[in-house]
Amino acid sequence: MAYRSVGRSFAGWAVQHRFRGNIYRSSAPFSTSTSLFDPQIFTDPVEAVKDIPNGARVLVGGFGLCGIPENLLAALVETGVKDLTVVSDNGGVDDFGTGILLQSRQVKRMICSYVGGNKEFMRQFLRGEVEVELTPQGTLAEKLRAGGAGIPAFFTATAVGTVVHSGGVPIKYSPTDKSVTESSATRESRLFNGREYILEEAITGDFALIKAYKADKQGNLMFRKAARNFNPPMCRAGKIAIVEAEEIVEVGQLDPEAIHVPGIYVDRLIKGPKYEKRLQKLKLSRPPEASVSPEKLASPDKIMEEVERERIARRAAKEFKSGMYINLGIGIPELSMYYLPENVQVHIQTENGILGLGPFPATQEQADADVINPGKETVTVLPGASFFSSDDSFAMIRGGHIDLTMLGALQVSKKGDIASWMVPGKLVKGMGGAMDLVSASAVGTKVVVTMKHTTARGEPKILDECAFPLTGKGVVDLIITEKCVFKVDRETGKLTLTEIAEGIDVADVVATTDCVFEVASPILPMA
Repeated sequence: MAYRSVGRSFAGWAVQHRFRGNIYRSSAPFSTSTSLFDPQIFTDPVEAVKDIPNGARVLVGGFGLCGIPENLLAALVETGVKDLTVVSDNGGVDDFGTGILLQSRQVKRMICSYVGGNKEFMRQFLRGEVEVELTPQGTLAEKLRAGGAGIPAFFTATAVGTVVHSGGVPIKYSPTDKSVTESSATRESRLFNGREYILEEAITGDFALIKAYKADKQGNLMFRKAARNFNPPMCRAGKIAIVEAEEIVEVGQLDPEAIHVPGIYVDRLIKGPKYEKRLQKLKLSRPPEASVSPEKLASPDKIMEEVERERIARRAAKEFKSGMYINLGIGIPELSMYYLPENVQVHIQTENGILGLGPFPATQEQADADVINPGKETVTVLPGASFFSSDDSFAMIRGGHIDLTMLGALQVSKKGDIASWMVPGKLVKGMGGAMDLVSASAVGTKVVVTMKHTTARGEPKILDECAFPLTGKGVVDLIITEKCVFKVDRETGKLTLTEIAEGIDVADVVATTDCVFEVASPILPMA
């Protein structure tokens, strides 16, 4: 075992320790000087990353633009290194985060869960200029956790029955005709206690670029609020972990109980020279009706659209019961919190590491770049809230500790299948954390879909079978649209109309639903 400086001297101790396979005995005192094994501290970000070679696999911490190593990323662009495989939750935005590596054409392959709002990333992917391994967000976090722990692979229920399981997720498109030239392989599967799981291999990186709030000179790290996200598991999974921190302090100045990642995982340190900490989506708290612009209110179609969204959100809020732990998707699910019934208190959990999510900030001054929701919007937290890493967040989700998850969808089948992440050849958002969230239906999490009943073209979204790639198979319990509420019996594959909105009749629902369903007796008015 190699001993590090502990900041004190113990004269006269005889020490036997092992280094590189050899055993040494020494009666010299422990040194208070910087140990050979402590991280190397840099002052220039370029110097810290200049030995990253072409073709390296680089893990990049952060979620959206929250908690990203912005100085190290800028330095990597300056080095001009090429053909990188970058592992990151998403591609940032066009001109910030991991997006600057894509913009400078330094990335050969991205391993991520979400393409998101980066138009340049989407363009390069669909034109065959960059390879992309889309991976469920919770699986990505667990792959990194396993890699850092020396576990080569693991079984998970996430994505069972989807194209991730069967193989065929596009990795590379042809630059000439948009045909798929490379796709993902079939996953091995196995039954445990009667439930099917698929095998996922761990991820490690040649280098990890990490953003911490504080570090000491021994490499111990603290993160701030929701900026923890993917940083801890990526730090542990990198063969060489390079950390930029807002502040570097002397050894002993950090409370040992407040350290999130021990220095054993850290190889290089640098104090970030400057931080933009850009707000990806500034969202302020306001009544739901105030969120509609005057331009939208001038259009009768837009007015009707907002009325229908509000109707769905009001009904969705009836699913909330006091004490529930809830995960809400962006859009209508988060809008439903405005209609939380009186005397009902729930705890909102987010994939990016918050339990106890609060409302949007009231003013721009109250917005904090280190406190965002999964939609990258600024939020606040309530008293009693906690922050944690992405791998811990998905342990809560997959483990069935979330009582209810509510999300939108592109399509839902009568059997409870859901498609929400991809329109082949046109739209590739990525699955984000949705596959992990809906997979927890088998361990007690109720899955509620809120969506418009038809597409903008009037095409049904509730079908006999989903036409788009699935997010989950047989996982949905309840479907809430502006027209009605359907209950799904996942065991029998039976769909039942249980509630209907004012002004809508059963014939209208039949005409706009592309599958057979039963009608409850009595059918209730939609709340």
